[in-house]
Amino acid sequence: MRRIHRKAYLDWLIRHKDKQLIKVVSGVRRCGKSTLFEIYREHLLQNGVEERQITFLNFEDVENEDFTEYRALYEHIKARLLDDRMNYIFLDEVQHVEQFEKAVNSLFRKENCDVYITGSNAYFMSGELATRLSGRYVELKMLPLSFAEFCSGLPEGEREMSKNENFNQYLELSSFPYVLRYRYGPKEAREYLRDIYNTVLLKDVVARLRVSDVNMLENVTKFLLHNIGNRVSPSKIAGTLKSQGKGVDQKTVNRYIRGLTDSLMVYEAVRYNIKGKQFLTQQNKYYAVDVALRNILVRGKDSDIGHILENVVYLELLRRGYEVSVGQLDDGSEVDFVAVSSSNTVYYQVSASTLAEDTLKRELAPFRKISDNYPKYLLTLDEVFGNADYEGIQKKNVLDWLLEETE
Repeated sequence: MRRIHRKAYLDWLIRHKDKQLIKVVSGVRRCGKSTLFEIYREHLLQNGVEERQITFLNFEDVENEDFTEYRALYEHIKARLLDDRMNYIFLDEVQHVEQFEKAVNSLFRKENCDVYITGSNAYFMSGELATRLSGRYVELKMLPLSFAEFCSGLPEGEREMSKNENFNQYLELSSFPYVLRYRYGPKEAREYLRDIYNTVLLKDVVARLRVSDVNMLENVTKFLLHNIGNRVSPSKIAGTLKSQGKGVDQKTVNRYIRGLTDSLMVYEAVRYNIKGKQFLTQQNKYYAVDVALRNILVRGKDSDIGHILENVVYLELLRRGYEVSVGQLDDGSEVDFVAVSSSNTVYYQVSASTLAEDTLKRELAPFRKISDNYPKYLLTLDEVFGNADYEGIQKKNVLDWLLEETE
C-alpha cells in the first residue's frame, strides 16, 4: 500500500521541530493525521533521532486504555524521558484522555520535551485550545487530499490518463487518503464515506451537542450540502424545513450548523464587503470537506458542476494558507472568493465555462467594479481558450491551477 507524502504538512512539522511550542494537528476524521505522524517519526529516525527518544500513543488503540487518565499518562511518559537529549512525544486522538491538557501542559514545561497532539475536531476548536493549553501552541489544520496529491498517489498507469479523467475520479472516489491508498472502487468508496459521515455525525456532533432529534440534524446537514455555494441562513433553513412539514426553530438550526462546522465536515465562508472592508454577518455560504461525501448524501444535478468547482477551489485556497471569504459589492453582485494571506490579497471567480459571451461578460463584471490592483483570476474547465488575459484579469484552466506547484 503506497502512502502519499503530504509534503506541505510534513514541512510544517519539520519547521516547528524542537521549538518550545505544543504542535496541534487538527482536521476532519480520517484526513491523514495519524499517517502524517507516522511519516514524520520516520523522518526523525532518518535524521539522527533514536527510537528511544520517541514516545507514540494512539488512544483509539485498546493497548493504551491504561493511560486514558491524565496522571497515569504523565507518569508513563515521565518514566520514559531521557535526561540528556530531546524527547519527542506523540499523542494521537488525545481527547480520549480525561483532562489531557494537564499532562500535555506539564510535559510542555520541560525543556527536553517536544510535544505533538491530534484529536477529533469537536475537541480541538481554537477557543477550547486556548482555554485548555496554558502553554503556547501552533495549529496545523489538515484537509483531505488536494487534487495534486490525489494524482501523485495514483498508480503509474492511471497518472498517465488525462487530467480530466483524473479529476472525475477525484470527484467520484473522494479526497480521503484511504480511498486511494487501498484502491477502493466506487462501491467501496461510497461505503467508506458513509461510515465517515455516520462517525462524524454521531461522535462529533450528536454526542457533543446532546442532540435528541438526529433526523432533524440530518435534514439540516443535507440542506447545507445540497446548497453548497448558495447564500444560506438559519432562518431560511428553518423556513424551508417547516414548509416540508419538518418543524424546527431558527435557534436549533444555528446550533446544528455550529456543530457541523466544528466537526469540519462543513466549512463556512463568510461574506466580506470589498469596498467597506468589513465582514457581513448574514447569508453566508457553506462548502463540504469532500465533494464525493456530499454527493452520496444529496442527489446532484447537471447544474451542480459550477458549485462543485467552487467547493474544490475554496478548499484548495485554504490548503494554500489563505483566509477565504465571499466578496460582496455595494450593488449586491459578488466575487466568488476573496483570498487573503499575510502578504497578498487575490480575487477569484469560478465558472464551469465562459465560452458563451454572455457568461464571460457576467463573470468579468464584478472584477471590473473593484478599484484596487490586487490580482484577479477567472478559473474555468475550458480547454479551448482556457488561458486568456482580459485587461489584467487572468483566465486559467482550473485543473492546471489545481496542479500548480505552490510554495
